[in-house]
Amino acid sequence: MEEKLASCRNNLEDLDFKLRKLELTVEGRISLEKEKNSLTNKMSHYEKELKSLRHENRRNMMVSVAIFLLIALGYYCWTM
Repeated sequence: MEEKLASCRNNLEDLDFKLRKLELTVEGRISLEKEKNSLTNKMSHYEKELKSLRHENRRNMMVSVAIFLLIALGYYCWTM
């Protein structure tokens, strides 16, 4: 997901450069603006999905730590 987001950012930078530096026809400028909007929407979607994945990873890590602590506590109580 992070690779897709980085790729979109690079493509967006390229489009911004083209929009600023190149002399374009009206149709060419409109086409690049549409592509820029499409990339912006993709980036927004990827950022939301990445945020969701990170949240899920944190939750899973907390569950793993809790299970480990329960097992460690059980082992400690059993060996006493």
